Amino acid sequence: MASEPKRSGDVSRRKFLLTSSVVGAAGLAGCTGGTGTDEDDGGSGGSGSGSSDDSGGSGDSVADVTAEGSSTVYPIANTGSSYWNSNPPSDDGEYWGTNAEEGNTVPGWDELASNGASDTRLADYFASLYGFEPTGQQATPPFATRIGLSHSGTGCQSVVDGLVDIGNSSGPITAELGWDQSRADEEVVDHVLGRDGQPVVVSSDIYDAGIEQLTGEQIRGIYQGDITNWSEVGGPDQEIFVIGRAEGSGTDTSFRLNMLGSADAEMEVDTRFGQNQQVATAVQNNEGAIAYMALSFTGPQVRPVAINFEGTVYETSRDAENTIFDSEYPLNRDLHQYTKITEDTPEGTDMREAAFINMFLTEFGQTLFVEGVDYIPLPTSDIEAEFEKLPAQAN
Repeated sequence: MASEPKRSGDVSRRKFLLTSSVVGAAGLAGCTGGTGTDEDDGGSGGSGSGSSDDSGGSGDSVADVTAEGSSTVYPIANTGSSYWNSNPPSDDGEYWGTNAEEGNTVPGWDELASNGASDTRLADYFASLYGFEPTGQQATPPFATRIGLSHSGTGCQSVVDGLVDIGNSSGPITAELGWDQSRADEEVVDHVLGRDGQPVVVSSDIYDAGIEQLTGEQIRGIYQGDITNWSEVGGPDQEIFVIGRAEGSGTDTSFRLNMLGSADAEMEVDTRFGQNQQVATAVQNNEGAIAYMALSFTGPQVRPVAINFEGTVYETSRDAENTIFDSEYPLNRDLHQYTKITEDTPEGTDMREAAFINMFLTEFGQTLFVEGVDYIPLPTSDIEAEFEKLPAQAN
């Protein structure tokens, strides 16, 4: 079966507690007033690109930047949005600039300070680079940002349909929407914020029973229905409870591409969930579970395992010789923000969107918003390449 459980009669006999599976998603979505949509919802409730005057420094009201999509990209975008909307002052050493009392600095602050950030609030600084007038006020950025939560396919479709400004996706839009690359190049701009060393996780009972490492072949066997009991891979005599992400999510698309060889590869799973938060809760609440998910959502009850790919073992520690944080890790994937090419924005990214995305493409942004939520920062050469996709700064 591709999306329906082959062993449906067995599912009812398992411990299957999902009552709190949506709580994490709802709580996260509430951080910035985002909508926290379910996987089938189509938008974030905001207007798309060009809904009002996007030019900077005009004194007119500027439209909010709206984004929605992937629950994998959500921690990066939502944390950045929280910082942006608070517009902290330059002497706030915890959230933005120099902490005068302790004498320390936020990572990357020195570089930004040398470019004029030392006496400017956070959102004021990045917005002013693209011509927007600073407000100089706490919690009052030149324009607000709002981040909705759904999944990658919805985020990609929503930005294409003009429902939001930015579509967050943990899979390439070509796979999410079934496009070829030439169409993607004509319709959207792909901004990569960071990378996810996508882990395979097991429930704590299985990890404690000795399953701390699996091979790529074993994982493929589990997800293709050839391996159904943990004893077949050196674990206890216990049936494997196989959890997948919803079809259309970037996490699912990336896993099929990288592990099974095709975005359309068939899988045999017992249940699917639309968001990483729900997957984490299901793994925590069900014995004998295995799942694939975003790295940011792992924890003591949702344990990533090392994976042996053709003799190379990728460990879960950043300090290991070979690690899931390496670019060579086979399940490593880009985390995307897509903007739409229109007649009004032939470059594909307007000045509002550019100001917000620019914030992530700095040492400050990579450290706080990417590495800070357990993802992988981009190397300098990639940051420079991503910066070239943005329109020219106003100053």
